[in-house]
Amino acid sequence: MSYLTKEKKAGIFATYGGKATNTGSIEGQVALLTEKINHISNHLKGNKKDFSTQRGLMQMVGKRKRLLTYLSKHDLAGYRSLIEKLGLRK
Repeated sequence: MSYLTKEKKAGIFATYGGKATNTGSIEGQVALLTEKINHISNHLKGNKKDFSTQRGLMQMVGKRKRLLTYLSKHDLAGYRSLIEKLGLRK
C-alpha cells in the first residue's frame, strides 16, 4: 500500500492516538482503518468486479465496527468525539 506512507501513518496516530508511537490506541486504529476503507472504496468504484478487494473491505469494516463497539462500551465520550472527527455517523 504505497498510498499510506510511514509519515502519514504517524500523522494519523499523532492526531487521533495522542502520540505517533501510540499505535495500539483504539482511536488511532479506527482512524487508520477509516483511511484504508476510504481508499479501497474509491478503488472499487472503478473496479466493480474486484471481488477479493471487496471481501477485504468488508473485513475491515467489520473490524472497525468491533473496535467502535468496544470503545462505546468503555469510553462513551471518546467514542462520540471520534465519530464526530471522522464523520462516520451522519
